[in-house]
Amino acid sequence: MNQDARTLTLDEIAERLGARLEGDGTRRVSGLATLRDAEPDQVAFLANRAYLKDLPGTRAAAVLLAPGHAESCRVARLEMDNPYLGYAGLSRLFDPLSGRTPAGIHPTAVVADDVRLGVEVAIGPQAVIESGVELGDEVVIGPGCVVGADTRIGPGSRLHANVTVCHGVVIGARAILHSGCVIGGDGFGFAHDGARWHKIAQLGGVVMGDDVEVGSCSSIDRGALGDTLIGDDVKIDSQVQIAHNVQIGDHSALAGCVGIAGSTRVGRHCMLGGGVGLSGHLTIADGVQVTGMSLVTNSILEPGIYSSGTGAMDNAQWRRNAVRFKQLDDIAKRLARLEKAGRSG
Repeated sequence: MNQDARTLTLDEIAERLGARLEGDGTRRVSGLATLRDAEPDQVAFLANRAYLKDLPGTRAAAVLLAPGHAESCRVARLEMDNPYLGYAGLSRLFDPLSGRTPAGIHPTAVVADDVRLGVEVAIGPQAVIESGVELGDEVVIGPGCVVGADTRIGPGSRLHANVTVCHGVVIGARAILHSGCVIGGDGFGFAHDGARWHKIAQLGGVVMGDDVEVGSCSSIDRGALGDTLIGDDVKIDSQVQIAHNVQIGDHSALAGCVGIAGSTRVGRHCMLGGGVGLSGHLTIADGVQVTGMSLVTNSILEPGIYSSGTGAMDNAQWRRNAVRFKQLDDIAKRLARLEKAGRSG
């Protein structure tokens, strides 16, 4: 970002974040950086104790931190009980995309005659908006995007370059769809006659709530009959696959490379770590956290933290453990016989 494009005083930052300022509120800053890299015209933050060692020597104009870390800070302080949440707000203050994109339709865009546009809509170069589409106020459609027929996109939503939204999709307000993601592609549905596969037409759609964000190159498939449902405030990382008729509850978050098979229901406030796989037709309760690289093959009906798989280890040790794993059933049977013999004796 051009550091001259936006400057704020520390007083203005404190007011917008709801932070308590200790220091010169008239000092102006123009950016955000780490404790180690910050310049005197930037704000730094401390949200992880691992970086506490960098606090005394920072050159930042001010540091956003928790009150308990104030003693080691030698510059102005912006104190908040949850500094990581404050960092999220601070980052948006200096985000070059946070300003309004100039409204208008680029001359190379193709927009059907019956498309309904809200006020201040921006449609970029080479975008294609098909018949029956409705775009809400201040929607931004990036270069090369395709929005399929009869799709509705809520106000304040932004599609970055080369997003594909297929026909009959409903997207709520303030959605952010990153480059390369596909919303509403066909689900993986085929019937086999013993010799070859026959495609099952996917007749449902995708319905997304408000404040949803989808990372680059992620896919959310349309339903086979009913709709695939994504709740409000769901956050989906890059390269995630969500199959047909999946339902994801409000405020859940999915890290990179998660894969969810068809018709599985994920509850509210769930967190799925990177590389998690969920089998089809499962139910995951509200408040479930599944750690990275876990495979879930049965429903989880109680909130909590769940894990599967093993961490990386020396190959020779892994090979020995793999042999022992194959022996577990025999060991369990032998142990049961010994316990039974012990009780009989």
